[in-house]
Amino acid sequence: MSKKCCEEENPRCYIDYPEDDNCINVAIEKHGAMTLAEVAKRLGISLVRVSQIEKQALKKLSKRIKK
Repeated sequence: MSKKCCEEENPRCYIDYPEDDNCINVAIEKHGAMTLAEVAKRLGISLVRVSQIEKQALKKLSKRIKK
């Protein structure tokens, strides 16, 4: 997978992490599931912020499932 793939074909998969070809799909294939601390380190944000984003995402998913 290349940077072009994630940026143009599926921009939601793009991350600024060249070691994994800037793609979350490549990162998952290489490393499997990651902890919130690992995600925070990769994204360069705090663990607390990653946790907040996770909670927001789960809340949105929960609302969609209930519809």
